[in-house]
Amino acid sequence: MSRTFTRLVTFVVVAGTLLLGGALPVQAAPITPASDRAWYGPDLDWGSDAPDGYAGRLGATPSSYGVEVDYPIDGAARKQLLRSTRAAAAQGATLVVSLEPDVALRTLTAADARHANDLLEQVHQQYRTQVLVRFAPQMNGTWVRWGQQPTQYVAAFRALAKAVHGGSSDALMVWSPSYGAGYPFGQSAGRLQDLSATDTAKLDTNGDGQLTAADDPYEPYWPGDASVDWVGMSMYYFGKGKATEAAGRDVPLTSNDVPESGEVAARFAETWGYQQPQQSDFYTRFAQGHDRPMLLDTGALYDHSLRGADELAVKQGWWRQVFSAIQDRPLVRGVTFLETNRREPEAGNRVADWRDTAVPGIAGSLRTDLQQTDRFVSGPVTERITPQDGNAATNQQLDTGGDQMAWIVWLAAGLAAVFLLSGLFGRLLPSWRYPDDGKPGRDLRLDLFRGFIILAVVITHIEIGGPYSHLTLHAVGAITGAEMFVFLSGMVLGMTYPLAVRKFGEWVAAVGAFKRARKQYVVTLVVIAVVFALSFVPFLNTDAITTFTDRGTGTGGVGAEGRVYDLYPNAMQLLAYPPPWFAIRQFLLLEMGPWPFNIMGLFVVLSLFIPLLLWVIRRGFWWAVLVVSWALYVFQALNPDFAPLQSQFNAVFPLLTWQVVFTHGLVLGYYRRQVVGALTSRVGKVLIGIAIGGYAAFLVYVWAANHAGFTPTPFPASMYDDLYNTAYQRVDLQWGRLVDIAFFAIVSYAILTVFWKPIAAAIGWLWIPIGQASLYVFVWQVFFALAIASIPGVPWGDFWIGFVVHSALILLAWYMVRKKFLFSVIPR
Repeated sequence: MSRTFTRLVTFVVVAGTLLLGGALPVQAAPITPASDRAWYGPDLDWGSDAPDGYAGRLGATPSSYGVEVDYPIDGAARKQLLRSTRAAAAQGATLVVSLEPDVALRTLTAADARHANDLLEQVHQQYRTQVLVRFAPQMNGTWVRWGQQPTQYVAAFRALAKAVHGGSSDALMVWSPSYGAGYPFGQSAGRLQDLSATDTAKLDTNGDGQLTAADDPYEPYWPGDASVDWVGMSMYYFGKGKATEAAGRDVPLTSNDVPESGEVAARFAETWGYQQPQQSDFYTRFAQGHDRPMLLDTGALYDHSLRGADELAVKQGWWRQVFSAIQDRPLVRGVTFLETNRREPEAGNRVADWRDTAVPGIAGSLRTDLQQTDRFVSGPVTERITPQDGNAATNQQLDTGGDQMAWIVWLAAGLAAVFLLSGLFGRLLPSWRYPDDGKPGRDLRLDLFRGFIILAVVITHIEIGGPYSHLTLHAVGAITGAEMFVFLSGMVLGMTYPLAVRKFGEWVAAVGAFKRARKQYVVTLVVIAVVFALSFVPFLNTDAITTFTDRGTGTGGVGAEGRVYDLYPNAMQLLAYPPPWFAIRQFLLLEMGPWPFNIMGLFVVLSLFIPLLLWVIRRGFWWAVLVVSWALYVFQALNPDFAPLQSQFNAVFPLLTWQVVFTHGLVLGYYRRQVVGALTSRVGKVLIGIAIGGYAAFLVYVWAANHAGFTPTPFPASMYDDLYNTAYQRVDLQWGRLVDIAFFAIVSYAILTVFWKPIAAAIGWLWIPIGQASLYVFVWQVFFALAIASIPGVPWGDFWIGFVVHSALILLAWYMVRKKFLFSVIPR
């Protein structure tokens, strides 16, 4: 009965799957190189190196990277695996993960295996990286803590393989012993005398009661076909030259020798370095015999303190033999090259150099030989997920289509109505107007407006619920704090720079502007570095601002939802001594940093051009500035992939696009009196009224057509549905968003002018000082966001909690401004 029921259930499931056309999820198959090709790449020292550095030195993109990770997976190992996966994914490379047990094999549990698999599934889901899991490599050696323990090793390997094969990570299990010459490797680690009776029996493969060179160096450790997807081998050149000294630490390394001719081929044939003849070679027994792809881990040691052959001759002599030997061994589908500089017991514990790319000439020779060998596949071989993708992902759209568009429509309609009525109120209540005496200096209306904008930025970046968030995310319509922040900054600089010129002279004013830009840049670097330093504080959740989790509403689409991007690529390499240039360059060029702070890079770059732009504007060529500005804007629109800088901000705030807002702010700020005079003239008021009313009427018209079901002639029927995505996207500053910036600026300025006294009395005490120190507040909001994210267990989506926290942070920012806390350090 039970068997019949089981068959019936199986039939129903299969039939249902076929009828649904495969509606049940199908797990993608692991990727492997083509039958005649092989992946290649380095086994890096991730503490001082990274894929960006290696690819830059080699001048080519590898298809694979290797990383060593402690097992069981703890917090540090998890971070290492995530960091290396993200770095490999940025180049579309596969990742060879060597899981190295840091506890006794007998203590490893099935729970450890499941935990490791959970992490592998996570990285595969997020980055689609193909992972090869090389568990406890070189297990037949005595120099590793897990060495020569066949019973426990096989059990641990099978447990991990069961978890991995039962999961959805598509990871491949690699069984990888060390080349067997010299086995059982003497008493070098005291391993042999500690063997259990069971292990001794397994290792004594010839049954003579002794563990000697006559015993099989591989078979006792074989976990079985069901557990192994790839086979592998560690095959290194230690520079000792003679076959009888293949792995003998007791034999001193006295000179750097070129590998003997045919050494690698002899190793593949299992004839090099053995005292006893072998029954067969590893490749034939395990790759061909079990029909498994093979991964070779290799490299050549060089000791710079010794005489002998030069480094290129030694290393090229080795890798050329490797390339030659794999030509007629098609199952060798991957080669990793040890790329590190470390103390090596084989070299008497002196520092040995395994790197093939540290010297440009050697790196160039390796690249040439790789390219001339038709076996190797360069990257990318998987989907590339780059830091630029992560930067772009921080621009997550809140909504698309009608709902978001409705906010834009009715905000525009409401503001237009208030604007048109402001003329009447201005006549009836002239005492409420802003007391503009026409003298040069600060305009408190702009300061108050900037206060509102910067608080909107702060509230948006501190991602908790409450009324403030609702207003800033929706009720400001088609603008965000970012573009108004840039526009108003340009406008204020256009107003204040001429005052500095009159007071100090043009040269001194220009030098002062450059000093301000330098200060902004230094502060930006300091904030980036401080946040990185805080990432080592255990109780601070710096991941909230140093990584970004895709919500599925950004450029990556729904398929990217849940993907975590590292916004500090290669930051760990800054701790190396000396830090590599590629990491220093990324730091100095602002290619890393917390996501709430990325627009600061745009200000730094734009600030450098202020003296030049205002020099041109002061000579009456403001029109030339705007012509060039629009030309750059159009060029970027026609060439969306062009990026003059790889800085973090450029993916979200493209320099050539966003400069158009800043330059218009500069021009309008410089000619503010003339512009305001023109707009408030009789003709100006009529034209502005028509423009404001016409824009609002257009939006209401297409909204009404969509909701009432008629075609908004002369526009297409789909006008409303398409409008948000074709006119109001923030990154590209599309036409609707540019119009909305002008609309919002004009309407707000007019309303503040007419209703100044009651508005200033109600909120001026708060918004004006914050607006006058907007850049200062912007710097501090990064640490506000970090502090909130580091408080565990709080339901941040709660309306009242959000209201209280946002209110407290706003008042804190105001208090810090009033007390001028660190004003001498942080630009305002």
